[in-house]
Amino acid sequence: MSFTRMLGALALFPVAALAQQALPLKHTPSPTTAAITAADLMTRLYIFADDSMMGRQTGTPGHLKATVYIEAQVRRLGLKPAGDNGGFFQNVPVAQRWMDASSTITVGGTTLAYGKDFAAGGGRGEPRPIDGAEVIFGGPQGDTANPLTAEQVRGKLVVMTAPAGGGRGGRFGAFGGRGGGAAAALAEAAGIATVVGEQLPPQLAVTGRPRPGQGMTFLGALTPAPSVAMTLSITAKAAEALLGVPVSQATKGMAGRTIKAALKMDEAPVPARNVVGILQGSDPKLKGEYVAIGAHNDHIGMRAGTPVDHDSLHLYNEARYAITGMLSRGQQPSPEQMEAVRNIHINLDSVRKLRPVRLDSISNGADDDGSGTVTVLEIAERFAKLPKAQRPKRSLLFVWHVGEENGLWGSQYVTDHPPVPRDSIVAQLNMDMVGRGEKSDLPVGGPDYLQLVGSRRLSTELGDLMETVNKAQKMPFRFDYQFDANGHPENIYCRSDHYNYARYGIPVVFATTGLHGDYHQVTDEPQYIAYDHMARVGNLMYDMAVRVADLDHRPLVDKPKPDPKGRCQQ
Repeated sequence: MSFTRMLGALALFPVAALAQQALPLKHTPSPTTAAITAADLMTRLYIFADDSMMGRQTGTPGHLKATVYIEAQVRRLGLKPAGDNGGFFQNVPVAQRWMDASSTITVGGTTLAYGKDFAAGGGRGEPRPIDGAEVIFGGPQGDTANPLTAEQVRGKLVVMTAPAGGGRGGRFGAFGGRGGGAAAALAEAAGIATVVGEQLPPQLAVTGRPRPGQGMTFLGALTPAPSVAMTLSITAKAAEALLGVPVSQATKGMAGRTIKAALKMDEAPVPARNVVGILQGSDPKLKGEYVAIGAHNDHIGMRAGTPVDHDSLHLYNEARYAITGMLSRGQQPSPEQMEAVRNIHINLDSVRKLRPVRLDSISNGADDDGSGTVTVLEIAERFAKLPKAQRPKRSLLFVWHVGEENGLWGSQYVTDHPPVPRDSIVAQLNMDMVGRGEKSDLPVGGPDYLQLVGSRRLSTELGDLMETVNKAQKMPFRFDYQFDANGHPENIYCRSDHYNYARYGIPVVFATTGLHGDYHQVTDEPQYIAYDHMARVGNLMYDMAVRVADLDHRPLVDKPKPDPKGRCQQ
């Protein structure tokens, strides 16, 4: 079937499915049971990913409210507190940083003012100083023709125009350089200044402390993080002052002027916390060893700007992802795919019969990682309600990590400051986005679909055991290992909390049902979760935890251990 013909089916079928089979927008909670069930997961997720949690972004009231919910649940279950000062919370040192309104950049005889001519905001890493930097023009972002080299940009302020189709512009913090090539070269610059228009957008032209959740930095690293390129947003007038000519007359690689920057940063602490609890094992000798089980409790918060039509966006995301969804980072859609995406038309007539336009600005994170969070809660409840004599031999360390979306902050902190001896942790089981994975979510999906990452990277035995446990399930999963391949551009092994355990030589299993069209969108909500699928993931991981906790030996680590302070590259 051609993309054009396929698209016609995609544009109509999701609407019919939404109209006839969609789960409710709200759900009345019921008491949870000892078993890991779809009904219990639904009850928990509709609470945890509700609009009242405001997207659970680290450093915000929504994050605190979400962790209060988790803490109340583990306290009710009778887990042993393993956080700070005898409680369940482990506070993670995070601060909000912002550029002071008095900051200026001077070039030639022109002084550029913060909030009028340039803007900056929070990000990851310690920015490099740009005072005294020479300016060079880098052309449009994303233009791969004749890219600048690392030698050309090292130590310089690179002025760039927004990519074709628009872009948000730069923000103060890391220019990550993921994907190699031109991006990796630009990461060597002192700074990246993106031209965003004749004037700064209102959301950038803000002086003083930014809104909650913005401009955060992690203060808890045992070793200082590498410096990163400062990223700025600038007006066309500022770009002309920096380059000495209008942007329209600049050519890639052209040298500009030398700047004098007087930049001042302000800082204030913000709340961020892991939730940590222990279920003690039943064996007198082995209860001093632990199987860690985790997920992340945070998400990305509120959408900046105008609210969007939720139903229209969800159906568009679903149709678009069906066309381009399995593309890896840095891989461009084919011309036929791009044409199919441009021709997506969604018929909302059947949806409008159900409800009026639903404007949305909250990124609820039902799948990412509300699904993992509530699945770990269900696993904890099943273990906690066992008679003590029937509990596994080793103890279980449950951690709901903060700041995964910001750079794995919570898992970095808890593994650097472990609540139990680090070498007593024999394995870590991580769940991040385990609520989707159906055929409608990704082309290779289905009710038996599950991606595994990292399960044999340190311990062949652990990976083999995962396969054995899966084969014993009533409905075994079809494991997809493609994202675990060395050099895979998605770099999934390095992008979730399990890696911070693996860097210390602790073998891990990362289970996920994969990305989908609603990933990091306001449309990632509880009504689109496949609860039966998620319950089977939960039961699989429960059974895996039992098998590892009851082994008469630690899972054998037979692969090289990484440098715990090194950079992760899959």
